[in-house]
Amino acid sequence: MVGQNKRDAEMANRYALRMDHSDSWTVFDVFTGQPAESDNRVMVGINAGDADKMVGRLNDQDAKRREEAGR
Repeated sequence: MVGQNKRDAEMANRYALRMDHSDSWTVFDVFTGQPAESDNRVMVGINAGDADKMVGRLNDQDAKRREEAGR
């Protein structure tokens, strides 16, 4: 398990949150700076709870994709 935790710590998260207005968040790609898209929807103007869940989901999907690609 220690190896897995080290690998997780070394893998940068691709997605993060940016506050637009009070309780209005954008999920964005930290590598491009652009808002993320999911299910043909741009992740802008989302409430904090939904935005946090989306960041977790997108980062989990990205980590799995990179692991499968050997990156």
